[in-house]
Amino acid sequence: MHGKAGAERVDVETERGVIERVQDMVAASSRIVVLTGAGISTDAGIPDFRGPNGLWTKNPKAERMANINYYLNDPEVRELAWQSRLGSAAWEARPTAGHRAIVELHERGQLHAVITQNVDGLHQLAGLDDAQVIEVHGTMHYSRCWNCQERLPMADTLVRVRAGEADPECLRCRTNGLRGILKSDTISFGQSLIPEVIDRAFQVAKECDLLIAIGTTLAVGPVNQVVPEARRNGARIVIVNLGSTEMDHLADEIVDAGISETLPVILSVAR
Repeated sequence: MHGKAGAERVDVETERGVIERVQDMVAASSRIVVLTGAGISTDAGIPDFRGPNGLWTKNPKAERMANINYYLNDPEVRELAWQSRLGSAAWEARPTAGHRAIVELHERGQLHAVITQNVDGLHQLAGLDDAQVIEVHGTMHYSRCWNCQERLPMADTLVRVRAGEADPECLRCRTNGLRGILKSDTISFGQSLIPEVIDRAFQVAKECDLLIAIGTTLAVGPVNQVVPEARRNGARIVIVNLGSTEMDHLADEIVDAGISETLPVILSVAR
């Protein structure tokens, strides 16, 4: 049975009991689903979007680059987007202690799946297989043609940008006398999610016995709805995030603390 939902937020420096209770939940679970957001990657040097140092906080115009309507209809927005991709901190980023702690769950045979809102590929770089990571918002490591849907490594497309193509077009479409706009293989605002990807996210949420949401305010739908979906199907819920989230009322335990410092502790089964 669940503990009481709607757990109070605690400071782990003053309340060690919550850490021990989460460790007990982890130890008792065999099908753990981890849901990650931007907060797990900020310690890797990848800024979030709306935080105090977020990309859109510092440069509100940058939000246009993530909107599919602006992107498709404004060449200047696309040119800015390609320059932004060239200079992205994500290319040099390495997995954090939080990413590595999740891999340890897999190595112990307890990880059912990772659902991530991130596009940085750090879960795979940390050691998880592609099949274990459900990337609901796609991946920045590939480009895709909006017209023909050809998918190529992003590194290949960025070579063309460095060579002077400010807004590279799809070469396959060009060969066929067509114009194909290239973008990163990520889900922009105004763009539909891939049905089979989000369906799989909800399926693993139904199957888990513990869902741990990490580094996300749980404000973006529909992926945030995997939390109530997991709870309806009997899973316990743990939220690890600096600050409140939209789903705090559903949590059995809430850890309001730094992710890289906290995850290796709470995912440990040995005390």
